[in-house]
Amino acid sequence: MVNKAPIDGYVDPNIPNPNGDGDAPIIIYGYTPHLALAVLAIVLFLLLLLFHIFRLYTTRLYAFSILLIFTTLCEIVGYIFRLRSSPPPVGNPYSVINFVVQYFFIVCAPVFLSAAIYTTLTSFIGALSGPDNTDGARKLSPLGLSKKTILGIFITSDVIATIVQVAGAALIGVSESNRKSPDNGNNILLAGLAFQVFSFLVFLVLLFIFLRNSRKVMMSTSTAEGGRGNMMQMYTFALVVSSVLVYLRTCFRLAETSQGVGGYASSHEAFFGALEFAPIVVAIGLLGWWHPGRLVGRNGLLSPGVNGY
Repeated sequence: MVNKAPIDGYVDPNIPNPNGDGDAPIIIYGYTPHLALAVLAIVLFLLLLLFHIFRLYTTRLYAFSILLIFTTLCEIVGYIFRLRSSPPPVGNPYSVINFVVQYFFIVCAPVFLSAAIYTTLTSFIGALSGPDNTDGARKLSPLGLSKKTILGIFITSDVIATIVQVAGAALIGVSESNRKSPDNGNNILLAGLAFQVFSFLVFLVLLFIFLRNSRKVMMSTSTAEGGRGNMMQMYTFALVVSSVLVYLRTCFRLAETSQGVGGYASSHEAFFGALEFAPIVVAIGLLGWWHPGRLVGRNGLLSPGVNGY
């Protein structure tokens, strides 16, 4: 007779474990996901999806809008599987596949959001320097980096970090299902998050360098063009706030993972709602309301020549 390792983790006393082939002996979340949060998330992200489809149609800023559409689609799929992890009869919180799939899509979604933020920065660099003004773009761009270099560095960094995180989360799910220590998977997940936090921090530094470099141009634009210049400042403010919200979310994920599986942060859904769900909803909403396509899209107020980013 094979002796199984004792159960170490959260088990909901009100929900019997079905003990199916795809079920873990514990609820890997550290709590039973609430139905209400999942439903709220699905509804809000669906509304944001429709909003960004509308923005795509009206602004024709293809890359940015498509990235935000992918963001909302990933969030919707992720929260559908989180819904499937809610209490019966709707879901099964012990299911490993539901945990892994929801984690994959909810973690991947901000990668598209971050890429949209990166493209917005490069669009603003082009808009303020003027079309085909390489010297002007180099002066405004942080550290003189080209727009393609900025996109290449940070999108590549996000892809690498996400692959590592998903691999770690999958290993945690497999380990918990087999009643083995999830420490190796958690350490892999932690490494991916640490790299992502560092990478996005570097981007924030570059963003603030751009703001410093472009301050005179924005002020002169505000003076010369009135409302259009002030609008540029509002859109830049929305970009900064959205970037900080994404960074806040990533820092939360790092802090959560550093406590290990079953830590305080990872075992209380309120932290997830306030520091994962809410920042992403607000960031996507801000970038929809102050959509950069209204400035640099086909019918944008500033420099239509930079269309495409």
